[in-house]
Amino acid sequence: MAAPALRRSVLSLAAGVVALPAIAHAAPAAAPIDTGDTAWMLVSTAFVLMMTIPGLALFYGGMVRKKNVLATLIQSFMICCIGSLVWMVAGYSLAFSTGSPWIGDLSRVLLRGVADNFHEGVDTAFTLGAGTPAAVTMTIPESVFMMFQMTFAVITPALITGAYAERMKFSSMCLFTVAWLLLVYAPVAHWVWSPTGWVAGLGAVDFAGGTVVHINSGVAGLVCAIILGRRKGFGTEDLSPFNLTYAIIGASLLWVGWFGFNAGSALGANGRAGMAMLTTQVAAAAGGVAWMVVEWARTGKPTALGIISGAVAGLVAITPAAGFVLPGSAVLIGLIAGAGCFWSATWLKHRFNYDDSLDAFGVHGTGGIIGAILTGAFAYGPLSATASNPEGTVASVHQVVAQAEAVGVTVVWCVIMTTLILKVLDLVMGLRVSPEEELEGLDMVLHGERIN
Repeated sequence: MAAPALRRSVLSLAAGVVALPAIAHAAPAAAPIDTGDTAWMLVSTAFVLMMTIPGLALFYGGMVRKKNVLATLIQSFMICCIGSLVWMVAGYSLAFSTGSPWIGDLSRVLLRGVADNFHEGVDTAFTLGAGTPAAVTMTIPESVFMMFQMTFAVITPALITGAYAERMKFSSMCLFTVAWLLLVYAPVAHWVWSPTGWVAGLGAVDFAGGTVVHINSGVAGLVCAIILGRRKGFGTEDLSPFNLTYAIIGASLLWVGWFGFNAGSALGANGRAGMAMLTTQVAAAAGGVAWMVVEWARTGKPTALGIISGAVAGLVAITPAAGFVLPGSAVLIGLIAGAGCFWSATWLKHRFNYDDSLDAFGVHGTGGIIGAILTGAFAYGPLSATASNPEGTVASVHQVVAQAEAVGVTVVWCVIMTTLILKVLDLVMGLRVSPEEELEGLDMVLHGERIN
């Protein structure tokens, strides 16, 4: 009885071995996805989404007055909704399809073709910039890459709300978000991150969004603050935060989510992602310490708002550099950003008397500029070396100049287009609530709700 059973088992095993080459031959010709890379990118995407809701919502919501808390929280939430749809409809196509060096084409409008890499029920990797000399072969599905980039498109206009907090109409904010994503964010993302983008062609690098996200949003915030004007009572009345507990929780969520933001920008579970995570942590810590020390020396007390602002400044500044620098350089970037953003959010703002309510420009604009320039000064080649570029991005005067050029074109484009969008909206529907409505508070005036 045992012998026939054993013979059948051997024959079955042999049949299975013989069948293996046929199974391998039947596999799709396209490259399979890397499951480890895909898993990490799914987690990173969720982390970055958490940065906007609830992270940024709580961070900003805790820094406004009680009568505007709900209005501030819902701005981040609504921008998450609007930004996701705009990115799906046209933003992703304009930013990451091949197109020209200036803008993508419409081949991915409504995500047309995003499922083309499915073969016999199996999703395979895709190529960014396919058909061009600069094409990049990915190890993750295009749906995951698109979703990861969507979370960046969501948080960027949400960051701008910190500059016009407590005074912009909700309807104007919604339309501004749509126009700004299509006319400002998508083109800059294409210039910098598309393999065919003209800013990338200059040799400038931006690992996770120093120019695309932070300089873009910070400069747009400054333009908003100037065009909308100062809040009623700015400089004469108490505009202190309602609940710094919210702000501290929000900043903590931002810090944790930033690991997805920066380490996720390696687009895989690899050594560069690990280095980006490490540099992110130490830069944030250095930024918090630097702001605390400077503020303590100047005012005699280290404030909770100052310490969390310094940590965010360190996170902002390391964003463009995270995958290009070593930990020691990251600490220096964080220290410089913490002190520099303190100067921008205090002396510079009061010197020119603009009301950047929650320091969108003071932290994100200034920190982004500092980080982008210092990336060129501290880049360590082996971290970004590839077979086609064995030296990688190396610190040099030439690299600093390229970084400065990227900063300059981003600032100029953002100022011009943001101003144009705001002027048109102001002409058509108005940007700002009335003085009486501002006095009553946006929670009741715009949403019919309040915190009791």
